Amino acid sequence: MHKSASGSTLGPGGLDLTQAFFKPINNAAPSSTPNPHNKISVIGVGNVGMAIAQTILTQDLTDELVLIDTNADKLRGEMLDLQHAAAFLPRTKIHASVDSSATAGSNLCIVTAGARQIAGESRLNLLQRNLSIFRSIIPPLVRHSPDTTLLIVSNPVDILTYVAWKLSGFPSNRVIGSGTNLDSSRFRFLIADHLDVNAQDVQAYIVGEHGDSSVALWSSISVGGVPVLSFLEKQQIVYEKETLENIHKSVVESAYEVIRLKGYTSWAIGYSVANLARSILRDQRKIHPVSVLAKGFYGIDGEVFLSLPAQLGRGGILGVTNVHLNQEETQRLVDSAKTILQVQTELGI
Repeated sequence: MHKSASGSTLGPGGLDLTQAFFKPINNAAPSSTPNPHNKISVIGVGNVGMAIAQTILTQDLTDELVLIDTNADKLRGEMLDLQHAAAFLPRTKIHASVDSSATAGSNLCIVTAGARQIAGESRLNLLQRNLSIFRSIIPPLVRHSPDTTLLIVSNPVDILTYVAWKLSGFPSNRVIGSGTNLDSSRFRFLIADHLDVNAQDVQAYIVGEHGDSSVALWSSISVGGVPVLSFLEKQQIVYEKETLENIHKSVVESAYEVIRLKGYTSWAIGYSVANLARSILRDQRKIHPVSVLAKGFYGIDGEVFLSLPAQLGRGGILGVTNVHLNQEETQRLVDSAKTILQVQTELGI
């Protein structure tokens, strides 16, 4: 994408801010030449995979959509159900196959496949089963689409994004986890609900693990451009830290509540992932909290994927935003990284 002369400068004379705002991740590579024909493959046609596919279709994000699964009957049924809606949707070719060769030439491969936890099963055993599934999924995707970007949605997303990166051999900027993009949306909704404003006017991030050790970045929250906590302090408005912690707790528990009520989550993650797909394929250069290789950021040592605010475009991860974290937030983020690293060590990967 051509960038105007003023695209990364501020004021006459040209102060280049790009390098100041964004820091590249380790093991990244330059983006490939854009392909005007967009092809998206969704691997796994469960509730999450189909919510993503349906949202991608209604938002006209691709010219071609491929569905991949091992259940041939369900796969064909889902494909036909979508094809029958052709008169109401933007023109998109929809294919389905149990053979990964159908994904050849994909710009974006979205992986939602994974094992469900059995009652009484340990997290480590579940991870081992998902590791086995990914060993059968990732290498064929890479073989058929060597220039694709991998977007991992399967849980636990941070560890499985790391697994996908290792199995693919891709540069780290082309392996992305959906991470806390949805958590941050839930966070923004709850803050907006408390303040009675539109969630789109709330700038707020959840970072770290997509899970119990996630970190709410209260110090950088703003509403309508107004930094919330510093505003409250300047106005000498007293707030209780417990209130903030309860909002974060609600974010962490919200998915569990949806699962308890309807059995699974689907629509919100569908919109979240479609939002990421739009930013990548249309080179939107928007900032999303997604799971990236975090080594070297905020004192994190070790090859671990966790969510940080990152700029997305045709090349995948274009850079990580230099968001200021206070001391407590930094420590919680490092602790979150250690939690993930410990599980990776137990897995032996």
